Amino acid sequence: MGMVPIDQLAAGMVLANDVRDRTGRLLLGTGAALADKHLYIFRTWGVVEADIAGSDDTARDAALPAALDPLALSAAEADLLPLFRHADLNQPAMRELLRLAVERKACHGQE
Repeated sequence: MGMVPIDQLAAGMVLANDVRDRTGRLLLGTGAALADKHLYIFRTWGVVEADIAGSDDTARDAALPAALDPLALSAAEADLLPLFRHADLNQPAMRELLRLAVERKACHGQE
C-alpha cells in the first residue's frame, strides 16, 4: 500500500483505504475501483493523494530525476526541516510541500 498523488491516480486503481475530504467526510470507501468521476470529485474536494492497493511509497521517490544524489536530498531535507518545525507533516499538503522544497533545493543547490 502507498500514497499516490492525485495527478498520478488513474481509473481502475483500487483504494487501500477510505478517501476523505479535508473535513473528514467520506468520499469513497476502501476497496472501491476508481473511475474518472471519482478523480473529478477528489479534485473538487481538495484531495491531494490516495492510498492505492498494490503500490508503495517508493514509487513516488522513483519519480525523482535520476541525477539527484541521495546525499544531496538528505542534506536539503536537513536544511529545510527547521523551516517546517511548526507544520503538521502528517497533513498531506504539508508533506508534499516539504518533498517539493527538498527536491528543488537538491536540484538547484543553495539558493
